Amino acid sequence: MRALAWALAVVPLASFIALAQRGGTFAGSRDHPAIAYSKAVSNDPVAALSRTIADGSVRFTFDPQHGYLRSVLDALQIPIESQVVVFTQTSKQAELITPKNPRALFFNDTTAVGWVRGADELEIAAVDPVLGSVFYALDQKLSDRPVFTRDDAECLACHQTWDTLGVPGWTFVSTFSIPQDKYSYASGSFSDHRSAFSDRWGGWFVTGKVGAVRHLGNDTVLAPRTGTNGRVPAPRVLDSLDGQFDTRGFISRHSDVAALMVLEHQVTMTNLITRTGWEARVAPTSPRVREAAVELVDYMLFVDEVQVTSPVSGSTNFAQVFAAKGPQDTRGRSLRQLDLQRRLLKYPCSYLVYSDAFEGMPMAAKTAVYERLWAVLSGQVTGDVYTRLTRDDRVAVAEILHDTKPGLPAFFDPGAIR
Repeated sequence: MRALAWALAVVPLASFIALAQRGGTFAGSRDHPAIAYSKAVSNDPVAALSRTIADGSVRFTFDPQHGYLRSVLDALQIPIESQVVVFTQTSKQAELITPKNPRALFFNDTTAVGWVRGADELEIAAVDPVLGSVFYALDQKLSDRPVFTRDDAECLACHQTWDTLGVPGWTFVSTFSIPQDKYSYASGSFSDHRSAFSDRWGGWFVTGKVGAVRHLGNDTVLAPRTGTNGRVPAPRVLDSLDGQFDTRGFISRHSDVAALMVLEHQVTMTNLITRTGWEARVAPTSPRVREAAVELVDYMLFVDEVQVTSPVSGSTNFAQVFAAKGPQDTRGRSLRQLDLQRRLLKYPCSYLVYSDAFEGMPMAAKTAVYERLWAVLSGQVTGDVYTRLTRDDRVAVAEILHDTKPGLPAFFDPGAIR
């Protein structure tokens, strides 16, 4: 599987390899003519679903307990096993969310759906290959043809910030509820696979086992980092959500730790893809495209992932459902296989390399990303942060991509890895 032809780098390869990891944010306008976020017609999964509802080819069933939740999940192919549950006020439905009435989130590679018991709407975020994340609401009232309403103004107040890299994006926040201040989540920390476990999952329920690792999940108030004996308290372990709150109406009794870890990774990866694509749309020959590609590739290869120091196991079969989507190479390996013993993925390369958003980046962005990706996998990039990518890891990732990724440039040769 090969691309027809790939443009040569604008920057010499040696200079490209020498670029270090860095943080960056898109500094332009979302309504730059090359993007036109506010006016462009979206081609995300929710927009596509809306068209099938409008023409009558898809019909939803309204459930008194869940409204349209099940129909939405089925239509968007979002597994119930992906449910994760948050009890802080990180939503425009904040007034309804408490530890006794938390918010359930469901997700797949492109779309996330938020449900709050008793709320009058579902909240949905979907990824468009050009626009990035697009936000919708769906009224939870019986209708012959329910309508997803796009919501830019209110949602982007929180979903286009420095923390989303300056593009409309997803967020994953670790924080604690302050009932007197519904905006308390603004002081929380944004979390992904680079975050210390001791800072993760504040405000979230976590089901499954995380060994002896201390995290912030399952506590409705901020617990001390050390106990009276000077030792770090053991984390609360939950096999399910039973007993934590009244779970009537919830379609799953879990907030699987494996799903939480996948979602954490996916949030930042999605935003990095959008940012890199936007940089290339606005100024394809700018050094900012190369800089964005460095950060994206280093993140997608997990070079600074916080190590899992004791085995993690989820409380559902989410890991199996997630891995089953493939694709697999000729040896049965997949970038969607979870490890959870030492790290998130068995083969350290993001599965979002297969996403429409990745494929939808402009040629200038994809050229920069693929050249950086090969530079790291081939061993041309050196430095302490890359030593965690063993040669076996790099060869395995390259071989899987070689077998499974359409359009991979011809210079990807696993046999040339040193």
